[in-house]
Amino acid sequence: MQTAQVTPKVWDRILAARAGRSCLCCGDWETGERAAMTLYGSMIAAPGSPHVVAQIGQSLDGRVATVSGDAADVSGPDGLAHLHRMRALVDAVIVGVKTALQDDPRLTVRLVAGQNPARVVIDPSGRLPNDARLFADDGARRVVIQTVEKSRPAGVEVITLPRSQWISPAAIVAALRKLGLNHLLVEGGAITIARFIEADLLSRLHVAVAPLLIGAGPQGLTTQPIAKLAQARRPETQVYGLGSDVVFDCLMGTRAQAQVWPHAKQATALRHG
Repeated sequence: MQTAQVTPKVWDRILAARAGRSCLCCGDWETGERAAMTLYGSMIAAPGSPHVVAQIGQSLDGRVATVSGDAADVSGPDGLAHLHRMRALVDAVIVGVKTALQDDPRLTVRLVAGQNPARVVIDPSGRLPNDARLFADDGARRVVIQTVEKSRPAGVEVITLPRSQWISPAAIVAALRKLGLNHLLVEGGAITIARFIEADLLSRLHVAVAPLLIGAGPQGLTTQPIAKLAQARRPETQVYGLGSDVVFDCLMGTRAQAQVWPHAKQATALRHG
């Protein structure tokens, strides 16, 4: 595990690289600072290119809240700062309507320097009230994706898409690209993230684990069940210590799975040989 030290100097360089004003390859950096630039540098995509990442903040036993829905302190302070850094490095943050209703999130950048991304909510049936905090007119773009006709507050961009059982994640990504939103962070909830994974649209998945045991409650991620472990996704993963939390940076996608699978088989053979 690498320890990532996100000093003000490092974060300034990362933001400059995100804006196209600098690079991450030069400079005299400590080992922990270089680890931080590797972690967040992977979030920076070429202008105009699609790049979809997701983030989960969970407990040691894989929970994101208690059975009563209390999720306020699952992530530690460094895990929360990590989430806000991810927001600062993307064009838009996406949440599903269930998360928006339960948490009423602001989806802004408050704990670190950086600009607020566009806020996108997937609300097929128009359940989210117009006074939700993510619709607040604070200068950031606000987008709602729905399948029904429902008026929204002034300035909120409405995307109407068809659905069968749910709205296609690929259709969502394509519609947001038409709005110039190419670099996307899928922040929740578990079902929404799972659908993007199953659609093979994620390039990276960050799982931030905090040292607490909740015991019961909603899980951070649940994808379609498999019959054999040979069918499991085995993403190439780097692990970073961020003070109060540990972040697993997972390279996703079919190509990444194909690259790492031979190594996984070799490791299994060594363990059982």
